[in-house]
Amino acid sequence: MRIETLPGYEVTASSATPVSPAPSPAPALTRRASLNAVQALLDYGGKLLVGFVVTPILVTTLGSAVYGVWEMLSRLIGYMTAADARPTEALRLLVARRQGLNDAAGDRRAVGSALVVWVLFVPVVVVVGGVLVWLAPAITRVAAGLRGAVYLTAALLVVTFMVGALAAVPESVLRGMNLGYKRMGLQAGLSVVGGVLMVLAVRRGLGIAGVAASQVVLGVLTGICFWYLAHRYVSWFGVGRPQRHEVRSLLGISGWLAVGELIAKVSLASDVVILGAVLSSSLVTTYVLTGYAARIALGLHFLVATAAMPGLGGVLGERQFARATQLRRELLSLTWVFSTVIGATILLWNRSFLALWVGPTLYAGWLVNLLIVLSTIQTALLRSDAYVLDAALQPRARVIISAVAGVLALGIGLALAPGFGMAGVCVGLLVGRAVQSVAYPILVSRSLGESIQLPWESMIRPALASVLVLGVATAMGQRLLVQSWVLCAGLLALSFALCVPIVLFAGLARADRQQLMARVQRIIGGMRRG
Repeated sequence: MRIETLPGYEVTASSATPVSPAPSPAPALTRRASLNAVQALLDYGGKLLVGFVVTPILVTTLGSAVYGVWEMLSRLIGYMTAADARPTEALRLLVARRQGLNDAAGDRRAVGSALVVWVLFVPVVVVVGGVLVWLAPAITRVAAGLRGAVYLTAALLVVTFMVGALAAVPESVLRGMNLGYKRMGLQAGLSVVGGVLMVLAVRRGLGIAGVAASQVVLGVLTGICFWYLAHRYVSWFGVGRPQRHEVRSLLGISGWLAVGELIAKVSLASDVVILGAVLSSSLVTTYVLTGYAARIALGLHFLVATAAMPGLGGVLGERQFARATQLRRELLSLTWVFSTVIGATILLWNRSFLALWVGPTLYAGWLVNLLIVLSTIQTALLRSDAYVLDAALQPRARVIISAVAGVLALGIGLALAPGFGMAGVCVGLLVGRAVQSVAYPILVSRSLGESIQLPWESMIRPALASVLVLGVATAMGQRLLVQSWVLCAGLLALSFALCVPIVLFAGLARADRQQLMARVQRIIGGMRRG
């Protein structure tokens, strides 16, 4: 006899302990989500600080061209995402959906299934990694004297990828159990260690290969720390021997997630590779640094927004579709407000920030700056709906739509890059992903049992508010240039504070504002109780 635990994953009565629902009160979920948000902010803040200090050192020491090569190699190795089948991401979703079950043996078998899938795909990772290493010098178009360093750097990044995938097993369990906050401060400390290792590598003349070697060391340290935390805070954590159907079920989920992640990498990371392969690695450096603030904001949104939505996987697992719909609406409102406010702030002060940080010559101009911000807002909104679809364990349709969008973005970017440079690549991303902007809301409505329709009326007001706020910020940003860090920081904080109420009242209806503010208050309350 089989006992259904969630779609696509079952346990047999002969091999599992009896399963019974466990209560998951909303206040506890909200408190944990609030603590997860604090953890995300703290750790990402550490990463920001390290990047802020280390990046100018790398650019100055390595040179603009070589730093561009490093960025290209980092994105290139990211294409390996699908090679290991992403079992740890599937494990996170699986653990989240099983929170309401008292089935420690089944949970351990889920961990075992993830490790089996990882082992099965190690040969694939090695082959794909070898091909990317072999192609790396040709794609980056480096001179003959740098080919050896590029080969070694790419090989070390492949090793880092494999180590990171194994280290992600305990991390996925912690996140799936809504216990991500237990690593609070750890990743911030590891980021500092990684930054120190990178600086030591370039200061000692080890070049980009030394930087890559520092990432291997960091990956090993991260894995050790996460395994310790999982053993300490998750009572059932361990590895159980899975049955074949359990491995197949997890592989089915992880396979679609892996393909989706690969497509996302192609869509989001192809801009750098296209610019370097078609134009030059020096242009890559200008583009990457101009988009630095936007990438940071996108990462911050992803960490905090997912942490702030308490137990969405569990809510869907219990088929509480009305509550899931409300959580999704709050997530989209939070995402839009956050990305619009951050986008306006970037448009106002990115030129001044870059002039103070790395020099005015590495600013790509107002048009590229605006296009990057628009792409960031689009990506944040898409990720919010993608998060809901993945939590519902329905990645297949999302992946198919993403594949179409990725092909369009890549094709348009390649066509426009020779004539329009960075702006052409940005336009390719925006137009290509427009397919997802239309399709994702339909897929989410279907997964939540709602009527399939696009909420055009509710989109008009936020869209008009975005045009107004971002347009004014772009025009003002061209006329503002400060030459003091203190003044820049003060004006940035002031403009951010002013933009929040403007965006809230201009873009959201009263009911949406009240729901969003209530969610924020619950999160803050959870932080205080934590």
